[in-house]
Amino acid sequence: MTLSALEALRENMRSLKGRWREGIVDTSGVLVVACEDRRRCPICMGPMHVQKTVLHKGRTIRHGTFQVRETVHVCAAKCRQPSGALVTRRAMSVTKHLMPRSTVGYDVMVFVGLQRFLHHQQREEIQRDLFLEHHIVISTGKVSHLTSRFLQYLEALHETHIEKIREALAIDGGYPLHIDATCEDGQGTLLVALAGWRRWALDAWKVPTERADVILPALLSVAERFGSPCAVMRDLGKAMIPAVNDFVEELGLEIPVLGCHLHFLRDVGKDLLDPSHGELRALFRHYKIRPGLGALARDLGCRLGDDVTKAREDLRTWQEQQEGGHTVPQGRAGLAAVRAVAQWVLDYRADGNDQGFPFDRPYLHLYDRCVTARRAVDAFLRTPTEDKHVRTALERLRRALEPAVGESLFDEVVRKLRKRAEIFDALRQALRLLPKSGGRNTRPPSQPIRLEEALAELNDIQAAVEDFVASLKKRRPQRGPAEDMREAIDIILDHIDTHGDSLWGHVVSLSTAAGEVIRIVDRTNNILEGMFGGMKQGERRRSGRKILTQDFESLPAAAALTCNLTCPDYVAILCGSLDDLAEACAELDADKRKMELAGASPTPLGRSHNPIPEVASASLPAADRPMFRSEAMRRRVSAAARSRAPRTRPKRRKRTVATPS
Repeated sequence: MTLSALEALRENMRSLKGRWREGIVDTSGVLVVACEDRRRCPICMGPMHVQKTVLHKGRTIRHGTFQVRETVHVCAAKCRQPSGALVTRRAMSVTKHLMPRSTVGYDVMVFVGLQRFLHHQQREEIQRDLFLEHHIVISTGKVSHLTSRFLQYLEALHETHIEKIREALAIDGGYPLHIDATCEDGQGTLLVALAGWRRWALDAWKVPTERADVILPALLSVAERFGSPCAVMRDLGKAMIPAVNDFVEELGLEIPVLGCHLHFLRDVGKDLLDPSHGELRALFRHYKIRPGLGALARDLGCRLGDDVTKAREDLRTWQEQQEGGHTVPQGRAGLAAVRAVAQWVLDYRADGNDQGFPFDRPYLHLYDRCVTARRAVDAFLRTPTEDKHVRTALERLRRALEPAVGESLFDEVVRKLRKRAEIFDALRQALRLLPKSGGRNTRPPSQPIRLEEALAELNDIQAAVEDFVASLKKRRPQRGPAEDMREAIDIILDHIDTHGDSLWGHVVSLSTAAGEVIRIVDRTNNILEGMFGGMKQGERRRSGRKILTQDFESLPAAAALTCNLTCPDYVAILCGSLDDLAEACAELDADKRKMELAGASPTPLGRSHNPIPEVASASLPAADRPMFRSEAMRRRVSAAARSRAPRTRPKRRKRTVATPS
């Protein structure tokens, strides 16, 4: 048998296997009859007659795709509900599996929602998995529709179980309220309130911008529904600080208001290091050092051409040589070595910890690599190679690095930046917010911190910060040429004076059923920051976009509640387990139908009340775009511009010419 024949055989086997599996699970031709007892009219208690028999399709994961002939009954006396509709009754065997006014089952909706928000799959992936795993065919538009309905049901379930959530928080003695907002490019702002110890998102809102008059009603709504928090953890935003202060004042309780240590350290670092770091960045851009190194690396790469693979092998051999002198080989290996040195300088961001400025100072790392590379080039040229092409490349590399070493402006800026960075790193050490790869605050996951250790650590941190502040006051020069050091110390002391009261108070005493207990609130808002980071990472995986402006604008606020589905204790309150989530959604609609038959007006799915006021504080909100982007708006403005209305010009200032004395 030839390979092509074997390939054809394998293809036929796959086709037979697919058709066999499809025939086994396919139930699309099955007809289900749903005709239940007529019972009695709930209003007049009279008989109910057959109103109509409807033939429609049903699609559920539990039953597959099927045809159902459903009989609908109506009151013989033509009784009407308060809404004016006739009193009718559908078959309960159908309504407990299929959503209202839909042929799709609750379990399909839950499957789509979990795949979308927990596994961050794309519409086509969800559509494919539904077909391959359950042989259910739906369109991508239907996937989007089911995603929105899933969030509505989840929000309704959350609202229905508020009392149970409140009881669970009360068993803990209370909860620390973490409040923060996130957005992308300043649009699509999502405000989230989270219970710190449980890691539950209590509520979320879409807000136009981060404003105090928008945040305060949201905080009051959380306290009204879930109880007053025992502490509030916030960032240092200009809107967040007054909003939280007003919130605590309106509650009239002694609630510690805590500032995030990481936000505090980041704010200090930006004010302290950004001026000098910005000057250093401007110098590198002025002398075009990075473009020069990049051009050199590209030119040498083009010169190597097809020999680049062998050049990499020669470079690896040169790197592993153990020799006393410092020389560069000739020929292809020498060009590869010079190219590698230039590339090593351009890879300066590798010296950081991926924590961003001010914790990473990338242009200071670039300067250090430029100085090191320049010294290495001088050593290579001390014993020059006989290959003139390699020697010319080394000379070009030295010229590209020359401004960073030869210009005195670099020395002055770097000296100033290093002194400020030294003070900042000392404050970071005192707060023990060190990189994860090292430092005293790292602890193996298998060794959870005990309460005594946490209390001792908090006391040590507070004492270390107080000692650091005292040392700064002693080191602060009162007069003389040390103006920059005096300014740097004043920046830190001003931040301490402004936010010092919110840096401490993380130890909270609580009254529980077991008696008085002591618990500790996190020093940072990293719980919410990690939640936001996970949401953005998932959205990037789903959409394939790096910038999520459009995605966050269209993302409903209830998407934050899907993060709770990873908490088993929250899921236990909501529905017992994720396998029972579809049944819990069906019970919501069953209760809604009972309320309609009883004459009560049922509440719509989702949030019953939004405390956020309608404030159009954003410059280009999404709701306004259809109006000012419309053709009518363009015609209106253009017509007014073409009219003969008098032009209004600003008054010109009279120019005065100074007469020579």
